[in-house]
Amino acid sequence: MTEQRSTNTFKTEALRTGRFRLDGGGMFGIIPQALWSKWVERDEANRVGLQCNAMLLQDGERRILIESGYGEKWNEKDRSIFGMEDRTAVDALAEIGIEPDQITDVILTHLHFDHAGGITRWSDPKRGDDGGFEPTFPKARIIVQAREWEDALANRSTMTKTYLESHLKPIADRIVAVDGMSEILAGVTVRPVPGHTWGQQAIEWSDGKHEYVFPGDVCPTRAHVHPSASTAYDVEPWTNMNTKQAVLNRCREEGRLLVLGHDPDSPVVRCVGRPDGGRGHVLEPMESI
Repeated sequence: MTEQRSTNTFKTEALRTGRFRLDGGGMFGIIPQALWSKWVERDEANRVGLQCNAMLLQDGERRILIESGYGEKWNEKDRSIFGMEDRTAVDALAEIGIEPDQITDVILTHLHFDHAGGITRWSDPKRGDDGGFEPTFPKARIIVQAREWEDALANRSTMTKTYLESHLKPIADRIVAVDGMSEILAGVTVRPVPGHTWGQQAIEWSDGKHEYVFPGDVCPTRAHVHPSASTAYDVEPWTNMNTKQAVLNRCREEGRLLVLGHDPDSPVVRCVGRPDGGRGHVLEPMESI
């Protein structure tokens, strides 16, 4: 059965909400360092450079933020460990003239700290860690899969400190929990893409020229196009590998653009065949969208 696609389109802008670093072994799982270090640069601590990429969709009525980055609520020790840039989604939005209270909806692929940390902020920035927390986007609904919300509250994860109460409790009354594939807004569809987490979702929309898929950590960077390049943080690596192949196949067959949540250089790519005609895919950066 052919899926019916909404005719509603959105002005689409890519946002960079903060650079950071994670351990290269963690980012590439079973891929040996001798191989992944040829794909990406690593620092003296074996960390690879990443970016928190987000998207802003506007249609004249709604301003929709996809992903919120890691946000501001980090002490100096955390910032040092993760090499965090002093930058947030609020900074990225301010650069294009958008205030936090103008955001109507925030859609999150999943609720790990580097995707959902930015949905809350200190109530009193001067007090730092002791200031309490409040929603960053005071008028926005927060849209996630119901399974992801349940797992986040129960802290079901391969990591013990990625589903944090400071991200979750202040926005609990704003959560819109979706069960499976759904057109959540006219022109915006979410669909489950399990593997990295059980409740991860991809977001799909169109700007009238291109159709987009934002699949979260199914394929976080261009280097993860390799079938086995899944992170050590995945709850089900085998499932993620199969999910990734399905997403890449669909983007290639249907000409959809793929938005990579953590690529430090090229957040929006086109999925094409290998120039040598071999199996697999190549992710070509889009210079403009």
